[in-house]
Amino acid sequence: MSNAKQTTGVSQVYEKPVESKAHRFWRENKAGWGFLLPFMILFLVFTVLPVFVAMGLSFTDYNMIQTPNFTGLTNYRLLLLEDDVFIIALQNTLLFSCIIGPAGYIMSFVMAWFISLCKRGRGALALAFYAPSLTSGTAMSVIWLVIFSGDRYGYLNHFLIELGLISDPILWCKDSNYILLVIVVISAWMSMGTGFLVFLAGLQNVDPELYEAGKVDGIHNPLQQLWYITLPLMKPQLLFGAINSIVNSLAVFDVATAVAGFPSPNYAAHTIVAHLYDYAFTRFQMGYASAVAMFLFLLSFGLSRICMRIFRSDD
Repeated sequence: MSNAKQTTGVSQVYEKPVESKAHRFWRENKAGWGFLLPFMILFLVFTVLPVFVAMGLSFTDYNMIQTPNFTGLTNYRLLLLEDDVFIIALQNTLLFSCIIGPAGYIMSFVMAWFISLCKRGRGALALAFYAPSLTSGTAMSVIWLVIFSGDRYGYLNHFLIELGLISDPILWCKDSNYILLVIVVISAWMSMGTGFLVFLAGLQNVDPELYEAGKVDGIHNPLQQLWYITLPLMKPQLLFGAINSIVNSLAVFDVATAVAGFPSPNYAAHTIVAHLYDYAFTRFQMGYASAVAMFLFLLSFGLSRICMRIFRSDD
């Protein structure tokens, strides 16, 4: 009897305490969390917190001088039902996104795929396609403004007059019928940025042995290799490129301002970001500008969720 009690006591002394899953997870990953902590702090302070602040201000009347006055859904009602300029900006932004988003996305992937097939000169070709995105929108617009100049010395007008297609110069950057077209052309040229590099890296990381195995199964055409092997393995890169294209197409502002001025003639190049800038930094109506920002945030978030459903991995 005494031996049983003594054995029980010894087992209780040397029994290890049960460690919770949270404690074990923190103990095994504390070094990684330590490296991640500075970024998390900056992300929370400069990204997450401003979103919640803008969400709160969107329900107020705030002019940066007086105390914010809670107005409920008044800003959203005015935005969606009574602000005709915002409706024009929304139409321009959606039209621009429907053209530039898919066009830039497809161009980035096709050019990256073309470079990955080349045996030589990959670095030079990658730099040639990526270089336009390195320059600012204003600098690139200055270069393109020479082409779309409204006088006879503009390259495009001179070319069309020489061909006899037009008799008088076209005011490409002043005529509301052509402004959006000019911005689309310039933005398409600048669209191959981060997404292009991500596609190029993803294509180069595909295991060559998979292509050799595909040849055994009868996949010899590069297009067949692209469809059956490359695209299924690049879903993460395709998702990143899609979200990046959506955000960039919805956030167009600097190119439109440099080409058409601010505000543009008949609001032909007026976008949601331009509308936000107008009310935030020209009229100083931060409550209304926050409502515009929240609408843009919800629009981009909803489109990003659709892309995540399309490109999500099944495994």
